[in-house]
Amino acid sequence: MSEVPEHMHADGTAAGPYEQTYHRGPIIMRGSMIPDDNTTANLLQPDDGTGWLHMDPWRVLRIQAEFVDGFGALAELGPAVAVFGSARTAQTEPAYAAAQRMGEGIVRAGAAVITGGGPGIMEAANKGAALAGGKSVGLGIELPHEQGINAYVNLGMSFRYFFVRKLMFVKYSSGIIVCPGGFGTLDEMFEVLTLVQTHKVGNMPVVLYDADYWRGLFDWLEGPVAGRGMISGIDPRLVTITDDVDEAVRVATSAVTAGRKA
Repeated sequence: MSEVPEHMHADGTAAGPYEQTYHRGPIIMRGSMIPDDNTTANLLQPDDGTGWLHMDPWRVLRIQAEFVDGFGALAELGPAVAVFGSARTAQTEPAYAAAQRMGEGIVRAGAAVITGGGPGIMEAANKGAALAGGKSVGLGIELPHEQGINAYVNLGMSFRYFFVRKLMFVKYSSGIIVCPGGFGTLDEMFEVLTLVQTHKVGNMPVVLYDADYWRGLFDWLEGPVAGRGMISGIDPRLVTITDDVDEAVRVATSAVTAGRKA
């Protein structure tokens, strides 16, 4: 008779410290983790207040719904370029006029414009796209004191969750233009640069508009950060820093125009 391994019972089942295994969908529970209730009974019992609306499993359904709604709204959008930048940029500032020209130029190149849907740089890019007769998309976010989707968006959606919104930007954009901005803009920029640098997305041209604004940051990245081995060198082919609106549009739409020629 062959010897039974220590981790197996004589009948071939696994031995271990727990005598019972409980399955709840894909979840496995043993010992003290086995619940006294069951899923069907919980579903059928009378509701006791509305606290369940704020439980994590219910949030998963809300997150899933945001993905479904976002995919449904944007799946047939066609080629698009995202424009990021500050919500605090006034209409009288040169950056606002530049972003409006970008929006128009992107549409002229055959692409839609996607922004965060707010005021400032976002409004300017949406305005340029809308007045040029193009697709002007705004992906808003639920925030305190948020002013809502700007008036130049002709396809808009507001998200609860930043990570769902950021995925929509990356999934449906063929290029990115980053104008001067604060923490939100920096977050969006570094998200895209990380995905590009780690080859999680392919052929995603990234343009940083306003060289004076960005140069100090990239001097730091290419200096002490790269010098101490924290990052590999930034491939200059992946990022373009420019003061030229036309160049920004040309680079950001390069994947769109290349695809059309192909």
